[in-house]
Amino acid sequence: MEKIIGYINAHRQRYIDELIDIVKIPSISSSREHRPYVQRCAEVLKDQMLRAGLRRAQIMPTPGHPVVYGEWLEAPGKPTVLIYGHYDVQPVEPLDAWITPPFEPDIRQGELYGRGTVDDKGQLYIHLKAVEAWLKNEGRLPVNVKFIAEGEEEIGSLHLEEFLRQHKDLLQADVVIISDTPMLDRGIPSICYGLRGLTYMEIEVQGPTTDLHSGSFGGIVANPANVLCEIIARLKDERGRVTIPGFYDKVVPLSEQERQNLARLPFDEQAYFQLTGAPAPFGEEGFTMLERLWARPTLDVNGLISGHTGEGEKTIIPARALAKVSMRLVPDQDPDEIARLFEDYVRHIAPPTVRVTVRKCSTGVGFLASYEHPAFQAAIRALEKGFGRRAVFIREGGSIPFVGTIYGILQRPCILLGFGLPDENSHAPNEKLNLENYHRGIISCAYLYQKLADVDFELG
Repeated sequence: MEKIIGYINAHRQRYIDELIDIVKIPSISSSREHRPYVQRCAEVLKDQMLRAGLRRAQIMPTPGHPVVYGEWLEAPGKPTVLIYGHYDVQPVEPLDAWITPPFEPDIRQGELYGRGTVDDKGQLYIHLKAVEAWLKNEGRLPVNVKFIAEGEEEIGSLHLEEFLRQHKDLLQADVVIISDTPMLDRGIPSICYGLRGLTYMEIEVQGPTTDLHSGSFGGIVANPANVLCEIIARLKDERGRVTIPGFYDKVVPLSEQERQNLARLPFDEQAYFQLTGAPAPFGEEGFTMLERLWARPTLDVNGLISGHTGEGEKTIIPARALAKVSMRLVPDQDPDEIARLFEDYVRHIAPPTVRVTVRKCSTGVGFLASYEHPAFQAAIRALEKGFGRRAVFIREGGSIPFVGTIYGILQRPCILLGFGLPDENSHAPNEKLNLENYHRGIISCAYLYQKLADVDFELG
């Protein structure tokens, strides 16, 4: 391993430069005008896979944005590792909140700023550069490796499940590695064993056929913005609990053992909450902050649109109002069932003075794994080599639709090996990646492939 680690150290700056190049590409999957950039990003990623030494790399179309697939399969008798990541990124608004432009990467105090640095281009490149280090120095890998990088993760992985089912044989593997999650805290390498699922909805309230003068018509028609606010207010109670009938029916309570395990983690609630800038905490009563973040479902309004939002005054009753609502779900909650319960409840509480449309935008299943499999122990040893500290097991409040889907199809262990940090603004302005974590992550993954080669997956 000495030669491989020496190579990683010697090429540290080049690895950063190559990450900067792909971060410059504005691969915003939710934007039609950015579609050519998403395609361009897929092409760059394919080229990087081939330059790293993979024997095969190709862009595979879907009805939406393409998947990039790569492989090196020349280790007969050794396990096959499937590495997942995504190359699409979140929108960048509000632009004026960025210190430097989101697609002009900038290094400040050891951190690389730019959209997609940590979510997920940097974390995907960690694996690709570790693979390169093996192939350039040893001419081979200790395991067989497959890469799958999608271009729709940030819009709910709309076509991924069908792609996985169509290419199930191609994607067969002994273990799946995903790097798209954060570490618990700076300097604490972490392995994630649980994710929340997601149901994303829209509520549209239509009142009059056009905006009306609030003096001439105020008092005789229902204001869609007012009605929407009333509907939203009834989705949760003052204790932070969702009021939708049946919402909690399939939520599995945390065991006392798991609550104790979470309580033992080196987690500073006050320091974590200070990252928000909010004046005071709020959440479902009866649970710690980590329990609410990782193991309880939520409902949040993500956006509101209605009426006049420009500068100055405009006295109108808006014709329509729209809310975007996401629900983070815990394992055993069915995202499609929650969507149906949500729609039924919204229609039940909506008044007859408006027309209400409820749309399901995207869904993703949650994930919860046992970390007793020997592959997880291999990951612990690899992270200790890279970071000089034993890893901790954590859960994550976010959602990665691929994980639950691929686990359901392949039924193989999925290891979530994240190298981000909680303060890296992955969906916000000034997204960043700690470059020390980037470097240590590459070293860790180089060791990981070596240690996975000795795992007996038949016994595991």
